[in-house]
Amino acid sequence: MRKPSMFQFLRSRFSSANAPARSDAPRVPEGERVYAVGDIHGRSDLFAEMIDVIEQEIAEAGEGIRATVILLGDLVDRGPDSAGVLWLARKWQKRRDVRILAGNHEEMFLKSFEDTEVLKHFLRHGGRETLLSYGVDRKAFSRATIDGVQTMLHEHVPAKDRQFMEGFENLVRIGDYIFVHAGIEPGVPLDEQSTRTLRWIREPFLSHPEAHEGVVVHGHTITDGVESTGNRIGIDTGAYASGRLTALVVEGAERRLIGVVEGAKGVFTIEAERLAA
Repeated sequence: MRKPSMFQFLRSRFSSANAPARSDAPRVPEGERVYAVGDIHGRSDLFAEMIDVIEQEIAEAGEGIRATVILLGDLVDRGPDSAGVLWLARKWQKRRDVRILAGNHEEMFLKSFEDTEVLKHFLRHGGRETLLSYGVDRKAFSRATIDGVQTMLHEHVPAKDRQFMEGFENLVRIGDYIFVHAGIEPGVPLDEQSTRTLRWIREPFLSHPEAHEGVVVHGHTITDGVESTGNRIGIDTGAYASGRLTALVVEGAERRLIGVVEGAKGVFTIEAERLAA
């Protein structure tokens, strides 16, 4: 197991690092700690480092906490090693309580096996990199018709990976927090939210100023840094392009961030930051 190469504790952009949480702050149940990991998009290197950091933290906490990990979806596409990300996630889930949300990219991936129109859309948004991660020959891919590419999907992607993705969830609620891939439709009860909304929405969710049924933690929409607006926390920091994978940690009423950041020559910086509740 790689050790984090550096721990850099940063002042929060939202409050003093030592500021206590408000007494009415959103919280998860006592004794629980939740790690929500943003969109990975084929960056198995960043994901492996994040797993190491989280596991080290949990080991140091001992038996005093019950830890749940939530992957917010879009494990695949765009980055170079979607196959490796799915392998790591499945392996991690065997030894840790890891709950995985389905993102719009998992949806496109699965539908592409049967629908060539979806496959075209999938390929334009990072699906090419996903196929190559399964060992598809680049030259063969470049020469193939869309039907030929669909045949490659069936030949190269193991059934166990399809079955794994088909088991991903759409929404997880723990305490005062709602974990989804993209967001929710404002004003619509959680049990009436559509699958498409949970996987694809941006507006009117992103600009909605009023409270939801809980604080919504989501990915899907890339931002330079974490967005905390009071009613939602967006943690998709564009790992495939930025080299930064972000996780939100919630314990009681406390919130903090972990960032795994790619540096020169494969050296990773681990950043920790307090997030105001």
